[in-house]
Amino acid sequence: MLQKGILNPAINELLCRIRHTNTLVIADWAFPYWQDVPTIDLSLTKGIPLITDVLDLLKDNFKVGHIWQAEEFLSSNPQETITTYDKRFEAFKKLHPELQISRVPHLNLKKQVPNAIGLIRTGDPTAYGNIILQSI
Repeated sequence: MLQKGILNPAINELLCRIRHTNTLVIADWAFPYWQDVPTIDLSLTKGIPLITDVLDLLKDNFKVGHIWQAEEFLSSNPQETITTYDKRFEAFKKLHPELQISRVPHLNLKKQVPNAIGLIRTGDPTAYGNIILQSI
């Protein structure tokens, strides 16, 4: 029986299917639904869990080479929220110095979703906080 790390079997199964250059979306509660993208819905209520909570759990088991986020995130959120995300991204950078972080228009971010291995939906209310992780 798993006793630490990610305990959710659906997330673990999804992570096991990710290979080099595959992508995984971690989205907020209002992110659109894509019928052909396997979606794991973790949303319990507004704010639980946050995208950054899921990101923290992934950092030990997911080799990330690239993170995409909407550039609108920077203009739509208070500095405290931006700093929280940037700290989480830095945790990945410490593990993977080659990590690239790109902020692109939200519409361009959504165009990448259909190619993802899966999507994890959270209860996060952060404006444009959605991220796409690409494995190394």
